[in-house]
Amino acid sequence: MKIAISAESTCDLSKQIIEENDIKIIPYTIILGDEEVLDDENLPSKIFEFVSKTKKLPKTSAINEMTYKEYFEGLLKNYDAVIHIALSSGISSSINNAIRASEELKNVFVVDSKSLSTGIGLLVLYAKKLSLQGLVPEEIVEKVNARVPFVQASFVIEKLDYLYKGGRCNALALFGANLLKIRPQIVLKDGFMKPAKKYRGAMDKVIQSYCADTLLEFNNADKSIAFVTHTTATPEMVAAAKESLKNAGFENIVETTAGGTITSHCGENVLGILYINDGGKE
Repeated sequence: MKIAISAESTCDLSKQIIEENDIKIIPYTIILGDEEVLDDENLPSKIFEFVSKTKKLPKTSAINEMTYKEYFEGLLKNYDAVIHIALSSGISSSINNAIRASEELKNVFVVDSKSLSTGIGLLVLYAKKLSLQGLVPEEIVEKVNARVPFVQASFVIEKLDYLYKGGRCNALALFGANLLKIRPQIVLKDGFMKPAKKYRGAMDKVIQSYCADTLLEFNNADKSIAFVTHTTATPEMVAAAKESLKNAGFENIVETTAGGTITSHCGENVLGILYINDGGKE
């Protein structure tokens, strides 16, 4: 049985990974003033330029039901079934449109990742692995859903400017954070983005502390793969994250660039480590 594994562009997988694993991607639309652009890994630079010039944040547009249906129908021309792993229902209403579209078609399955960025990507690659093992769609969906609660997705943000512009923090919090060099951690919990720990200081040192704390708290990792995902990052930040994951015993450490969705909400110099915290049990 030929199964298409699908996700939105918010999975933040690189073009190389997408092509090597035959992952199907439906892009979000990012609205930059009067211009609408499709979300991909090359979009962040345009977003930074737009925000710098206009002092406004881009807007993201949910994918509508018709677009999903046409997309799924296109895949079914070449595949027997489609498994679509969607951006968390706690972040976007798009998944509801995907589900409604799937209900009008046969052999289309939608999974709520309860995550974002390469947290979704981890589930996508797992689904692809299962499809290559010859499992039927229902079995794949069941196994992927079982791992959803164990996806560890978190990021550290250098500045609160984008969160302030988006109404997610007030002016006093912005001023205090920038003055004291506070670097907040954002975690995905129950499908929602929530603030967690606060770090202080230079970002390369902050990344070391954040990785150590995360690996200590989520210490039952599936060490076959971990992502280091960032909007922008200095070489020192990336090196600190990779070294932490290497020392923790991860076999495959993959660096990716976040697309338009994370960038629009969080801004520059945002970096996270993401992995599945279930010990690799299937």
